[in-house]
Amino acid sequence: MSLSWPWALLSVLVIPLIFAVREWARRRRRRAAVRVTSIALVRSALPGHSRWTRKIPAVLFIAGLALLALGAARPQASVPVPQTSATILLALDTSGSMCSTDVDPNRITAAKKAAVDFIESQRGGPRIGLVTFAGNAGLLVPPTDDTDSLIKALDVLTVSRGTAIGQAMLTAIDAIAEVDPSVASTGAKPVDAGGGYAGAAIVVLTDGANTQGVEPQTAAQEAALRRVRVFTIGFGTTNPTPMVCDSSQVDGFGGFGGYGGGRGGFDRGRNVRTIDEPSLKKIAQTTGGSYHRAENADQLQSALASLPGSFTVVRQRVDTAPAFAAGGAVLVITALSLSLWWNRPRIPTR
Repeated sequence: MSLSWPWALLSVLVIPLIFAVREWARRRRRRAAVRVTSIALVRSALPGHSRWTRKIPAVLFIAGLALLALGAARPQASVPVPQTSATILLALDTSGSMCSTDVDPNRITAAKKAAVDFIESQRGGPRIGLVTFAGNAGLLVPPTDDTDSLIKALDVLTVSRGTAIGQAMLTAIDAIAEVDPSVASTGAKPVDAGGGYAGAAIVVLTDGANTQGVEPQTAAQEAALRRVRVFTIGFGTTNPTPMVCDSSQVDGFGGFGGYGGGRGGFDRGRNVRTIDEPSLKKIAQTTGGSYHRAENADQLQSALASLPGSFTVVRQRVDTAPAFAAGGAVLVITALSLSLWWNRPRIPTR
């Protein structure tokens, strides 16, 4: 909690001033005391409450004044607020290894289903764009709030050779720059917008390691300069399984025969079943994002479902002065009411 007008806390000094006036009045009454001969008559005129009970109004009154003084200082609290204007770029790996059947029926099908569920869950929320990458990276759908067009685009995903993770991140940055003026494109100099992160994030889902194009760490540094966080997901297992994709999921493998039933799986000397976790973790660390591991469809869906809270909820300062003022007023009124009621003169009964 922070205070907009901290100097207003000086108003709390009225509390010791009240105590001083009270003590002065008490001593004055003592000097002007009247002697009476009947103690019973005095007791019958006093309220029938204990010493501690009589202190309750004073305590409530002091607490009320303290809350009023705090309210005058205009306290502000940082609270989480949904950010519907956020932009999410979902970068999906469509390399040949996504045909691996260690995830039923294969990785690419499970990834498409998880992406559809994720997009559906964000309906009416942030804008979402799609980037796919294999040997090259391309923008499949610019950031949009049209959920149906995003889902339709996922139906035509096909796999091909190569894995260009770094290029995918740069493509995603440029897509964000098209709809968010606060984020500079990769060909422009980043603008220093102060602390905090941009209202945009990139989610990279891959089952391997970068094999060509821009180095992922270079792209991560470009994202960090633009305050764009990158959240990475390593998908799949290291178990040797056949790689099977139907004809609608394959885009020109040139000699691999559609990736049907093969147990091979090497791309430029790299085992396609090896996820470059150190690189993915470093990308997330550099940009302020996080890394998630998913070995099956359920874990992938859970990883995607856990991400929105990290970048679609921002913290904003809310003025809480009215609440403090209302609480202080209630305490002061309660204290005065109790004081008047408990200290009212009682008529002696015969």
